[in-house]
Amino acid sequence: MTGRRVVLVGGHESRQGRCLPLAEGSGELRVCGAGRDLHAAVRAGGPVVAVPMTLGRDPDLPRLAAQTLRWASRDRPPGEVLLAEPLGTVRHLVGWIRGVLARALRGAPPDRAALLVAPAAGPEPDAELFKVARLVWQHAPVRRVEVALLGGEPDVDEGVDRCLRLGADGVVLVPASFVPAPQRPGVRTAGPLLGPAALAALIRARAAEAELRWERHGDDGTAATGHGHHHDHADRRRDPPVPAATNLKGAASHVR
Repeated sequence: MTGRRVVLVGGHESRQGRCLPLAEGSGELRVCGAGRDLHAAVRAGGPVVAVPMTLGRDPDLPRLAAQTLRWASRDRPPGEVLLAEPLGTVRHLVGWIRGVLARALRGAPPDRAALLVAPAAGPEPDAELFKVARLVWQHAPVRRVEVALLGGEPDVDEGVDRCLRLGADGVVLVPASFVPAPQRPGVRTAGPLLGPAALAALIRARAAEAELRWERHGDDGTAATGHGHHHDHADRRRDPPVPAATNLKGAASHVR
């Protein structure tokens, strides 16, 4: 991938890239939204690989990125502009949240509640977050797992109140996106889901997969259909393992 620039395409899970940990102070990466900014990044010239920075709750992001890349690269040599697979899937997101909870609640009594926090994005992605909460709760060492939406309903204060009214003796706020969970008096805040090193490793993996796919199959990733079909299988081969449910209670604590 020598000489190929990496462009991170942000959506609602990162506030169009503004909340990505690598967005500041990185000379190797450019962060942008899926529309005009991505078009400008491609038109700047040179080989490019774009990585859709979704954790699984923004299925439209890869499609929008593909549309922009096809238009922006219409007069470029084949293979000069590549679209990588999305950074993560809902399966990854569930595992990352469980890992954060394990670190945050090590040694804590089991009557705590977890409140997953992410920006409101619309009926379908918001509903997906409630599904994620149910999957996280299935093996998490907590009394309940609830959802709060930044800029939506229920908001964080409503979510904390609901957890306490349902019998939790404490609440931990957990980010379910790249946007940090807010601080509240008397409430613990955990996170982030991925540290800079882990995030950088995943980005490199996605970019390398896109390069290999082009070299082997002549597929630049921007086709209108089929993108992401093989992603879940690739996850299991290459990505760092997500925490297993049986190992939740053995992780170290990292709560700010």
